[in-house]
Amino acid sequence: MVQRPVSAEEDGGMSIWDHIGELRRRVVYSLIVFAAGMVGGLFGAEPLFNYLVAAAPTEHLELNAFSPWDAISLYMKFAVLISFIVAIPFTFYQLWAFVKPALGRNEQRATLRYIPGALVMFLIGLSFAYYVVFPMAYYFTERVTENMGLKQTYGLTQYFSFLFNLLIPISLLFELPLVIMFLTRIGILNPQLLRKMRRLAWFIMSVIGVTITPPDVISDLLVAVPLIILYEFSVLLSTMAYRKRLAARAAREAELDREED
Repeated sequence: MVQRPVSAEEDGGMSIWDHIGELRRRVVYSLIVFAAGMVGGLFGAEPLFNYLVAAAPTEHLELNAFSPWDAISLYMKFAVLISFIVAIPFTFYQLWAFVKPALGRNEQRATLRYIPGALVMFLIGLSFAYYVVFPMAYYFTERVTENMGLKQTYGLTQYFSFLFNLLIPISLLFELPLVIMFLTRIGILNPQLLRKMRRLAWFIMSVIGVTITPPDVISDLLVAVPLIILYEFSVLLSTMAYRKRLAARAAREAELDREED
């Protein structure tokens, strides 16, 4: 079914350059919020550092600084993580505001609900990565070190780089269902396309699971399988969003037909 063209009145009479300028403005707003979140994150870095050290998988975690820049680098890593949490819902709102003129009223209300969900999904992914994936990877490395008769000495930068390299990618992947639902509601994706891409998506999820976990089959499956389930859940949500979009479009076209009569 061909989507009804957006009229000049609905679109504000914007040219392609106006759209590009509007998109650039939304991107700049998002970058400003991200930068502000980093500044605020610097103040929250120390409490977060204390919590993560206290909640480490081992009771005897001793961290060492091997460079004068280690502490500064760590502060920046914490600032980026905190800024992600702040900026993700705002960035979703800016994306929604950019495509809003092309959406019907029902679609505007429906897609606006995804914004708080973006923060919720990010926090769920963050919790899964920290409380499930990270301890699993940590214990594996500890076991290998002990089997080789070595003493583990943790560097500040190395420990938290290992932690963040797991946390941030997995947390962002948990945004997948919302992104797919949003793109379905605005007409960019549909469940048929997602089903055609299923094999490729499964392969990508498996590669991600193998890459970010220790090299053993159990660890790989514990990450890859939830990611694959997350994709299939996204396909299901996309199907629901697609049906709602078709129903909203049919209702809008029926209303236009009544107005013309």
